[in-house]
Order: sequence, then C-alpha cells, then structure tokens
Amino acid sequence: MALESYEDLRKVNVSKWTDQRDGADYLNWAKVIDLLHEHGATVVYFEPVVDERTGSSLFMTDQVFTDKNGTTNRVYETAVKVVIDDLVFIQRGAVMNGSNPVKDNSMTQQRLWNCQTRLFVKGVAIRTGLGFDLWLKNEEKEEKDNWEDDLSKHNLFKIKDRMQQLVTQKMRHGISVAKISENLGITEEEFKNYFTYFDVLARLENRIGEMKE
Repeated sequence: MALESYEDLRKVNVSKWTDQRDGADYLNWAKVIDLLHEHGATVVYFEPVVDERTGSSLFMTDQVFTDKNGTTNRVYETAVKVVIDDLVFIQRGAVMNGSNPVKDNSMTQQRLWNCQTRLFVKGVAIRTGLGFDLWLKNEEKEEKDNWEDDLSKHNLFKIKDRMQQLVTQKMRHGISVAKISENLGITEEEFKNYFTYFDVLARLENRIGEMKE
C-alpha cells in the first residue's frame, strides 16, 4: 500500500486534532505520524539535524544582534531530517515562539524541540498535502500581522478617514461636533484643526523623503 496522493491527503480534515499554541493552530507531530500510516505510509520518522561544527542541533549566526532593550539574539535556526518511505528531505527554519524569534534570554531545550516538531509537521504538509490548509491559514494570519506592523504600509490619510468616520458615526447618534469638542475640553476650531495635521504631516513626510544626502 502506497501513501495517498497530495490531493487526497490535503482533503483530510485535521482540524479536530488541532490545538492553539502561541496564537496559532498546532497539530501534534505524533498525530501526523499516525495519520500518515493510516493513509498508506509504512515508514515515518524524523530526527534533528546536527551542526557538525558544534555537535548541536541548534544552528546560529556568529553575529550577535542587540535590540533596543539590550536583549541579544544570534538568529537561531534548527533543522530536521524527515523520512516518509522513499521520500527523504530536510526541513529547516528559525527557532520561533509563535511569530516571534526566540532570543538568548528565552532559549530552552523545550523551545528547540517544539520548533523541530513544528518543522516536521510543516515539511509533511508542504510535501504530502496533509494539514496544508492549516498552515495556509497560519501563514495568511502571520502575513497580515506583519503587514500591520510594517510602518511603510501605513497611510496617514487612511487614519484621517478612520477618524472622520468615527466622528460621523457619533453625529448620527446625535452627538454634535460642538458636544464632542466640549467633552474633549477644546474649542470646535481646535477640533477641526486636528484634521489638518494629517495633510501637514503628509507634506512634511514627502519633503523629507525628497531630500538629497
């Protein structure tokens, strides 16, 4: 009996075996092995790949990075060798805590092991289709979170629109601009002037961006 096709394995509903961990859906590695056997695999296992220079399964850069809080990090990675019958591959990735990289002050053997098991599950999903939609959902969420954190993609006028919509919503509920201003402890003129700041900041941003070194 051979392992079922990518298309068939992708149709397997793994949601009933998933849990939430670090804000993302998590599928247990042992259940993945069990499911692969159920769907035709004979031999399934994974093992950490060892860095020949250090004898450790934790790979790291020589360069030390320090963030604004003084926390150090070396960009830690790990890798696993995965065997599914005749399919053999290496899956490598950063040592993560949810969507955040693990740093020096929080690195533990357990975090490393969690990352290795997650790499196994991810590698299986990519190459066999089992649980792929679970990863697709997690990646889309992570991409959205990263986009929201990327200041270069924020638009001042979008924020202005959001503020104007909020004011319009209050006015529809019978709260006038005069009442909003009174509650804020400012005059109507001062309140209206706040909305011109977005235009001023946008022009300032453009002028600074156009400056030559």
